[in-house]
Order: sequence, then structure tokens, then C-alpha cells
Amino acid sequence: MPPLDVLLPVLGLALLDTLSPTTLGVSLFVLLNGARRSARPLLAYLGTVALFYFALGCALMLGLGAALNHLSHLADSPAVGWGMVVLGGALFVYSWVMPTKSSAPRRPASLRTTTMIGLGLATGLLEAGTALPYLGAIGVMGTAGLAVTTWMPMLAAYNLIMVLPPVLLYLGHRIFGERLRPRLERWREKVDSGSREAPAWIIGIVGLVLVLNGLQQTGFDALLSTS
Repeated sequence: MPPLDVLLPVLGLALLDTLSPTTLGVSLFVLLNGARRSARPLLAYLGTVALFYFALGCALMLGLGAALNHLSHLADSPAVGWGMVVLGGALFVYSWVMPTKSSAPRRPASLRTTTMIGLGLATGLLEAGTALPYLGAIGVMGTAGLAVTTWMPMLAAYNLIMVLPPVLLYLGHRIFGERLRPRLERWREKVDSGSREAPAWIIGIVGLVLVLNGLQQTGFDALLSTS
């Protein structure tokens, strides 16, 4: 069982990652496309995204673990904590000034399984570098020095949580059918219109999480609590 000071930030970042406008937008498009069978293309897309990020997370965790082993004298040093504070503060400030002009939403050309798998890979490749909640969670787990048997289930759970909202949307669509369509249409419009605003919120929250974890690693928060 990971400690709460690692589990809670990672859980919070996983919940934050459920707001991905790309994943939600593609899922709503599939559900509203009018195709009689939407389960296969949707699960092909979501499964590809989840597996891609899980593999990426494992690679990053193994690489980060190896780097920290070579730099074990720096892993728990205040310098690393202050680096997290500076990076988190910069992200938080940037979230207030970044451009939020809407861009054209990504849509699949067809609902064939191969197309949806390709779109899932494209989503992962294009957005991996800006998947700040995921990268933040990996940073929290990596600096905590968790064993493989601890962080690997956490990564798997993170990715399951990340794709859970589209799965729930699909179940709701199956249960309620056309009665749910007007609400799904409104949600798709909101996702499309806010496709550039959501990243700003996500970047700001990730920055705040990094600042708080950095202060904890430096011991500054303990100093404040005793003063």
C-alpha cells in the first residue's frame, strides 16, 4: 500500500486527467455518430489510449528509477524539492496567460477498428508531451522511491480511471438510448467550445500539486506548521 502523501496526489491527478477534451470529444462523436455498433470502435480507441499511456508510464518510471539510483544523493535533497516548486509555480502562472482560442476538434475519419486504434495512437503520440497530470503523477511516484510492485498497479489504476468517464457515457447511452442524446449533444458542444480552456485549468492544478509536493520535500511545509 503506497503512503497517503503519494496516493492522494496521484488519485487527484488521475481524476483531473478524466477531463481530457480529446478523449471525451472523440468518445461523444462515436456515441452520437448514429452507428448501430459503437462499443467496438469506442473500446478500440480507449483501450489503445490506455495501453499507450501505461507503456509510456512504465518506461518513464523505469528510466526515472534508474536515474534516481545513480543520483540517490539528490533524490531526497531540498534542491529537487525547490526545482518542483519553481516548475510548478511556472506552470501555474502560465495557466493564467496561455492562449485559449478554440481549435478544430479531432474527429475519426471512420469508425473502423483499425482507424480507431490509429487515432488512439495518434492521441497518445501527439499529447504525451503535454499530458501534465500524468507526467506529474509519474514524478510524484518516482521521487517517492516506490517498488515496481507498488507503482505498476498504481499506473494501471490511473489509466483505468482516465478512460472511465467515456465508458460510463457508453453505458448511459446503452441504457437510456435516444433519451440521452440531447444531453450528450450539449456536452459535446461544451467540450468543443472549451477544448482550449480545459488545458489551462489542468496546467494550473498540476502546477499547484507540484508546488505543494515540492514544499513537502524541502521540509518548508513542516517549518510553517511548527512556527
